[in-house]
Amino acid sequence: MPTPKFVLDLRAKIGHDLLWLSGLTAVVLNDTDEVLLVRRADNGRWSLVAGILEPGEQPAVGLVREIQEETAVEAVVERLVSVESLPPGSYPNGDQVQFLDLCFRCRPVRGEPRVNDDESLDVRWWPLNDLPDLTDRELACIKNAQSPGPEPVFATA
Repeated sequence: MPTPKFVLDLRAKIGHDLLWLSGLTAVVLNDTDEVLLVRRADNGRWSLVAGILEPGEQPAVGLVREIQEETAVEAVVERLVSVESLPPGSYPNGDQVQFLDLCFRCRPVRGEPRVNDDESLDVRWWPLNDLPDLTDRELACIKNAQSPGPEPVFATA
């Protein structure tokens, strides 16, 4: 999926300056102890499904949309896993960005995973005991999504 139109419109006004955005991350867990991952087209790394919340869109609704757009899997959101401010970053074109990320635990309800847009090279279920190389943050999201407690994780300092 290309850069959302609202981001392009903002970039036309602010240039490459730091843009604060709402990000979404999905930990989609099935009944056989597997997590849904996508292999990103931009860097070739395996990753949790993630995206940007559109203006006026509810977070859970936006995440279900992102999961379907990227993987063809229909899912439901079960609970909020974590809320965190990610470090600032930049894109190759010089755009500066920082995300407030909302991570949710999700459950698949139908559909077989497949590449469903141009953001991914591959999509598949991965056994939780045999994951590919993921970031520390993604591993923490998966661990927190597996916790029995319903409370989301967030920084207090």
